[in-house]
Amino acid sequence: MSQAPSEIAIVPTPQLAATGVGPHRRRLQMGGEGVAGYLFLSPYLLVTAMFFLVPLAWASVLAFYQTNGPSSRVFVGWSNFKFVLGDTDFYVAVRNTAVFAAASVLIQLPLSLGLAMLLSSKDGRAKNLFRLIIFLPNLVGQVFVGVLFSILFTPTYGLFNRLLQALTGWGLDQRWLDNPSLVMPAVIIASLWLYVGFNMVYFLAALQNVDQSLVEACRMDGASPLRTFWTVTVPAIIPVATFVVVTSTIGSLQLFELPYTLLQEHGGGYGPKNSGLTIVGYLYQYAFRNGDLGTGAAVGWLLTLLILIVSVVQIRASNLFGSTK
Repeated sequence: MSQAPSEIAIVPTPQLAATGVGPHRRRLQMGGEGVAGYLFLSPYLLVTAMFFLVPLAWASVLAFYQTNGPSSRVFVGWSNFKFVLGDTDFYVAVRNTAVFAAASVLIQLPLSLGLAMLLSSKDGRAKNLFRLIIFLPNLVGQVFVGVLFSILFTPTYGLFNRLLQALTGWGLDQRWLDNPSLVMPAVIIASLWLYVGFNMVYFLAALQNVDQSLVEACRMDGASPLRTFWTVTVPAIIPVATFVVVTSTIGSLQLFELPYTLLQEHGGGYGPKNSGLTIVGYLYQYAFRNGDLGTGAAVGWLLTLLILIVSVVQIRASNLFGSTK
């Protein structure tokens, strides 16, 4: 029968013996390093709590109150959500936002990818200059682009109308911002000038990961450029393309500044018949113009839910598409 040891001796390692630091002292030092790490993180944590967590919690509370400014509020339960979901203007805003988001994915992103492929395939110093020129509009922001294009869309004298007349023989006297059926196309055209270059940069980075040996092998086998694109290029850029699609859709669902500034002189910022009204514009109207922060908070949570659903669907669809390649 073996006898259990009455005491276990702790033998210091040569490193600890040389430095004179025992196990207990070492634990204290490790604890001090952990505290120091949290101290370095504390500015970020405080800013996050102040500008994200606290507003998020406050918005959750406000969604169930009817307010008249920041100081007057009455608890109304789910009435704000019922009001928004029963308001026809909200569905007009959802339709306009959905049209813009669809245009961003189906028109803007293919143009960005096409420009990226064109500029990545050309050699020489000129391609860097073209990249810069195409990207530059993104640096000015939505407000500047809205004001600029409100001038470009001026009938008869606007540069865009005159260019359209010279190219197609149509559009010189067209009143883009006063015609409900042309307001959203005008917003889409302005956004193309603003965002095509921005997304082009992502696709340029993605194209750098395409295995050129596979491209050459496809060419040697006699594959067409389209076949090579679908079998080699697309699988290589799917992760970046998924990121661009999801972020572009989220940004489109949050659209506000561009149509608001573009249509400021046409129907009070939303165009005739609310043809430029977006979901965030609807939120702004109730929360800041009417002072009903509760209804604005309810719209914000509905928008958050919509963004979550659309993003999950897009990510799952991209994973399914990638698994079939």
